[in-house]
Amino acid sequence: MSRREQVIYLAAAWCLSYPDEDLIERVPLMRAALGEFPGAVEDFREVLEALEATPPMDSQAHYVREFDLGKRHALHLSYWTDGDTRRRGEVLGNFKKTYRQSEILVDTHGELPDYLPMVLEYAARVDLAAGRELLTRFRASLEMLRFGLLRDALPHARILQAVCATLPGKSPADEQAVMRMAGYGPPTEAVGLDPYDPRLLPVKGA
Repeated sequence: MSRREQVIYLAAAWCLSYPDEDLIERVPLMRAALGEFPGAVEDFREVLEALEATPPMDSQAHYVREFDLGKRHALHLSYWTDGDTRRRGEVLGNFKKTYRQSEILVDTHGELPDYLPMVLEYAARVDLAAGRELLTRFRASLEMLRFGLLRDALPHARILQAVCATLPGKSPADEQAVMRMAGYGPPTEAVGLDPYDPRLLPVKGA
């Protein structure tokens, strides 16, 4: 099971990263590795095919539009639970603490430590147990991101589904169930970008 999780996490990390030339060259490697496990490649197929078939500049523009310019598909896990509050600093510090406890130096490449592709690659390459614990702890963030991708019909939703399937318990059936899982909804600064009614979201600390 651990080998399968490692492959899924690393492929997911790459597929959720900026599609530069190096990433596109890894598509055959990802397809071959995922092909070792029955059904695993299906969750990645559409993204992998798009990376191969789409001109790189178009893929990059699409990625920036969907993942960098707005918060609808935020890839920073603590954004979904803590927004830009003071508590988020403590949460980010806990990510750094987890990385420091590893015997291998983790280079964040200037990203915040809760950046999902980084967490996934950490789980795949450095410490599967600790990385899986981070993913489990932020399961609600993964599920909220998954629903956001589903709403916009992005194939990356199936990749999030594959990651969530490696974690304990079933995925929530709807977004209200995810909010109950988290104990609160997305941060207020996301309202207006995502179709959540702020009147339905419990205020943290209330």
